Amino acid sequence: MQYGTLILEDGSEFNGLIFGASTNTSGEVVFQTDMVGYVESLTDPSYCEQILVLTFPVVGNYGIPDEKDIDDFGILRWVESNKIYASGLIVSTYTEQYSHWNAVESLSSWLKKHNVPGLYG
Repeated sequence: MQYGTLILEDGSEFNGLIFGASTNTSGEVVFQTDMVGYVESLTDPSYCEQILVLTFPVVGNYGIPDEKDIDDFGILRWVESNKIYASGLIVSTYTEQYSHWNAVESLSSWLKKHNVPGLYG
């Protein structure tokens, strides 16, 4: 386990455990209250260079689908764009174990592949 810290502009510090990429990042902290859709949110260009806080209590439980999967019209099926736009992800509880019929990897491994850090706890 590796520990990390979210440091806000006013000096407030929040400690947690790191998942995804073990790297520093910066950005405006924003939140989202949806129960599902973290894949879509992270790949949404409107979250560009923002650190996304998900308010749902457990994140990661349905994994990540194939991000290259396209539909009959040539449109990416499970993502909003072809990359992660958020500069970081903060959740209350992260689970490495996932279960979904179209999941191909964990949220942590996907974030790591795209060099995006996550913090939970």
